[in-house]
Amino acid sequence: MTRSIKPQRSAAYGGDGWSPRQTRLGEELGGIWSACGQNSEYATLKRVLLHPPYGDMIGEGSDPNQMQLLAPVDARLAAKQHASMAAAYVGAGISVEWIEPQCTPVPFNLIFAADLFFMTPEGAILARPASMVRAGEEREAAARLAQLGIPILRSVSGGGTFEGADAMWLDAQTVLLARGLRTNTEGIRQVSAVLAEMGATVIVVDLPHGTMHLMGMLRIVDRDLAVAWPKRLAHYAVSQLSERGFKVAFIPDEAEAVSGAALNFVTVAPRHILMPAGNPLTQEFYEFLGITCHTVEMDEIIKAAGAIGCLTGIVERELI
Repeated sequence: MTRSIKPQRSAAYGGDGWSPRQTRLGEELGGIWSACGQNSEYATLKRVLLHPPYGDMIGEGSDPNQMQLLAPVDARLAAKQHASMAAAYVGAGISVEWIEPQCTPVPFNLIFAADLFFMTPEGAILARPASMVRAGEEREAAARLAQLGIPILRSVSGGGTFEGADAMWLDAQTVLLARGLRTNTEGIRQVSAVLAEMGATVIVVDLPHGTMHLMGMLRIVDRDLAVAWPKRLAHYAVSQLSERGFKVAFIPDEAEAVSGAALNFVTVAPRHILMPAGNPLTQEFYEFLGITCHTVEMDEIIKAAGAIGCLTGIVERELI
């Protein structure tokens, strides 16, 4: 009798026992990968990534402009203010993670974590800062994101430049992306390609000459309310917000926006924000709009050309 032998393949080659991976990356967050993700600017904030100031006096006896600072910064005082901000997040039930740099010396501008990545519903897009003063900071952000188990979907490459503060979710399917000093056309192309793969539409707007980031002229505080800097935010951006049901309220006092970083806040929940203290006219205006304002001192950090929004890398919000 001739025995028939059936060919067999091992599981390693797709035979019996092979288990195909059928989940999308977004479905693996909180399991294989750490919980993270964002598809709005206003939903309840759950997790942030920060880095504190270091050293003593930054810029004293030298040209602060060479470090992209507005004035010399007392890093010890700045560190106290940064710690107060972190405590405010913890007090609001928001988890705080810390960048743990390996480089020496640690660049002061590393405190501005919002610039170093942009969070999506499936993980982070790693930035590539436009200035040589900040070149390499993205390595420190990448290392920490990897340690935390957060997927990095793309690192902007080639001649592209991109900073996270130039991107903003308008709704769960739409991202506003700004071209200007910090984000160039090639960076936009690369970031747009990643977002398109997850079904998001990208709207590109240009920033005025002499401005830094989209974050500096637009903040979103609820599904139907945005706050903007008049004569800085592009008309096209305002029209796109309006078409999506947003009321766009324009800040009442430019002096407080310039000297007090009154627009440089973070939305911690719908119509709840953490903003720099010392901006009474703007705070009253926000409260008139139904926004609850929590404040922390930021006057020393503001000398470094940023405040709460710039300091805060968004790791996780509730998805809408």
